[in-house]
Amino acid sequence: MKPLSFSAPRRRALQALAGSAIGPALVRPGFAKAATESSSEAALKLGPQTLRLRAEGPATPVWQLGDTTFTPITRASAPAKIAVTNETSHPALICLHGLDAAASAEPLLAQRPLAPGAAMTFDLPNQPGTFLIDPRFMHGEEDRPALPRVLVIDGGEKYQADREDVLLIEDWKIGPDGAARLAGRADGGIASLYTVNRKNTHDITVRPNERVRLRIANGCQRLVIALKFSDCQLSVVAIDGQPAEPFVARDSQIILAPGTRIDALLDATRDVGTHAPILLHDGVQPIPVGRVITSFAAPERATPLPTPLATEMPAPRIDLKNAQRIELSLDPAQWAAAAAFDTTSAPAFRSSAGRTVVLAITNRTPSVATFHLHGHHFRLLDRLDDGWKPYSLDTLAFNSGQTQRIAFHAAHSGRWLMQFITTAWSSPRHLRWYEVS
Repeated sequence: MKPLSFSAPRRRALQALAGSAIGPALVRPGFAKAATESSSEAALKLGPQTLRLRAEGPATPVWQLGDTTFTPITRASAPAKIAVTNETSHPALICLHGLDAAASAEPLLAQRPLAPGAAMTFDLPNQPGTFLIDPRFMHGEEDRPALPRVLVIDGGEKYQADREDVLLIEDWKIGPDGAARLAGRADGGIASLYTVNRKNTHDITVRPNERVRLRIANGCQRLVIALKFSDCQLSVVAIDGQPAEPFVARDSQIILAPGTRIDALLDATRDVGTHAPILLHDGVQPIPVGRVITSFAAPERATPLPTPLATEMPAPRIDLKNAQRIELSLDPAQWAAAAAFDTTSAPAFRSSAGRTVVLAITNRTPSVATFHLHGHHFRLLDRLDDGWKPYSLDTLAFNSGQTQRIAFHAAHSGRWLMQFITTAWSSPRHLRWYEVS
């Protein structure tokens, strides 16, 4: 695998996502069973846990949302809900990464830090997809990292898959004392350790001609990563919790910025008994993180399922001609660190409900930066302003000095955050906000 170049625009990264969509097939069996047992409500406790991330040395203390890495929700006639209890010794903020129209759950602007021992219930909008429950929004006197959790809201889109699996990728810096270091602080030059579903390696065993839907989330602290499933057939069907026009992943690779979620279909077309390596690339070197193993079990079906066809996506209501156009600079001097964010500060912009907003965003930092828009998904515009890519996003990575233009239909009234981080482990989370009224 060639060294990953982040000099290509995110457009290519997401074609590398298409072209690179190596949706993780490192799965933990049993998601299909868990999904059938899911309900429209979930209760989670953010509390103390220990994880053994290395074969040698002590386990590291963490704050974790439950004992597993994902929560399945089945949509019902009643609104879905998630209740979170803070059993840590510090205030906590929960970010529901990727959920639109949830203004009452917006960190800082609507949701105040959850005191130790306190609980809060989040009402979820009627929005199926793959999301991230992220308690890493604040940094205070915490003595251990808080860990994200994947949220799966079932919308009935099966894509002929025989089963589903979730893959949560995370990075760690483990100090000499065996404890995991917190991002946003100096790392002391400690090398990164990567886990899949909080294990160093994961294999997935598939039956010949089986199709597995993989829900992939980059839970890394700051890092844009690439995944490659060697010699496997992958098709991307959703990005950032929104359906996309299906496309085959070029070279079985995918690129994910921090917080990005991708749904990909893995079709088991290799010969029985073969092992396909799964590689993670962090911009420095490829790292084996598992294998796709085709078993000697009876085939799932006589022949592989056909590649999903491109479908007619719902026409986005994006009026570029009459759009409100705004220039936005990813310059730390113009943004506030999360710990110093002032909710009474002036918004970056205001828009009226129903209007199209076009943001021209330039990365003024010396490294790759990841931008995340709260409240709305957006389309990445073509260079000539004559169209947009056939998928929606809520997260976008920028190279240093790069400008990208995005457009969204301001459909959801409220006060919404925007945030960006750079790839440096010690980089703080930078915040601004916008209003739709």
